[in-house]
Amino acid sequence: MLRKLIALIALAVCTLSPAAAADMQPLPSLGAAPAQTSVSGISSGAYMAGQYQFAHAKTVVGAAIIAGGPFGCAETRYGSFMPEPTHLLMNEAQSIAGCMKNDLVLYGIPDPAALADQARELATAGKIDPLADLAHHKVYLFSGLDDTTVVQSIVVAAAEVYLRAGVPAANIKTGPPIHAGHGFVAPSKSDDCPLSTAPFINHCGYDQAGDLLAHIYGANGAIEPKSTAPQGELITFDQKPFTQDLPGASLAETGAVYVPNACRALAGCRVHIAFHGCQQTRADVGEAFVAGAGFEPWADTNRLIVLFPQASPAMLLNPLGCWDWWGYTGLGYLTRDAPQIVAVHRMVEQLSARP
Repeated sequence: MLRKLIALIALAVCTLSPAAAADMQPLPSLGAAPAQTSVSGISSGAYMAGQYQFAHAKTVVGAAIIAGGPFGCAETRYGSFMPEPTHLLMNEAQSIAGCMKNDLVLYGIPDPAALADQARELATAGKIDPLADLAHHKVYLFSGLDDTTVVQSIVVAAAEVYLRAGVPAANIKTGPPIHAGHGFVAPSKSDDCPLSTAPFINHCGYDQAGDLLAHIYGANGAIEPKSTAPQGELITFDQKPFTQDLPGASLAETGAVYVPNACRALAGCRVHIAFHGCQQTRADVGEAFVAGAGFEPWADTNRLIVLFPQASPAMLLNPLGCWDWWGYTGLGYLTRDAPQIVAVHRMVEQLSARP
């Protein structure tokens, strides 16, 4: 009953303007290399990036967790013994108090050892890929010094879970100490660096997109220099084909993908999935995240297709357009079968299909 209600709400709020419909295209088939996929995300998108990474650890090579916490942090210890609505409400409360703030630390939340064990149990049950596949992953973590939305100790807990799950310490990089607020850090500099307000792009003079991509894909931390300006195409595509059998997935009707010219000309490009944060969808902030985070110039010169999937608000359970990291799409949200993970994985499969 709860999932049916979520589905109805999602359908009610997912509207598409005539202008957007006119510009919408199918997601192209580009012959991308699916086993070289990477993910990044800010806030709820950081949690979703980690969930996608654990679910598809065989094909993901790295993840960037920006202002986000450890895998499974919101899952309450005894939620499985509760009715689904109660379980969801408990998860939601824990997500705020224990996985954004650090108000439940005296109750052992988050508990990195227990969270790593939870991931191990999901892997043993075949619900996510084996944790052994994380051994080759590169992980980038960042917390702004002025971020009071997701406090730094929560991001530190994420690092400990990665270590306990088998990611070598040498493969984990933390971003520099910057007085940034809650947002993705962009290369130019302005007075918004310490703010935690929409569009959640903080101009602090640090090229976060380049740094995280270099850590994930670079030999000795270096990749090809970026282009002086984006040279490829930013495509608005129809997300509905990827969610037709996934009621209540809470995805917007359209998503975006940046395709460098080189990836049109020759197959084998890699895919980087960039998950926005709450209140940071295209419906909320336009192209501020999609075009303003700084991925495109690096994508041009490093044969990277950048996928920007879009979540959608659902008034009752997800009014801010967050990605599901506490269970509002269903209590299998941490698994490979989670509706949002299934939908985004289908998008990667479409990009990887031969043209």
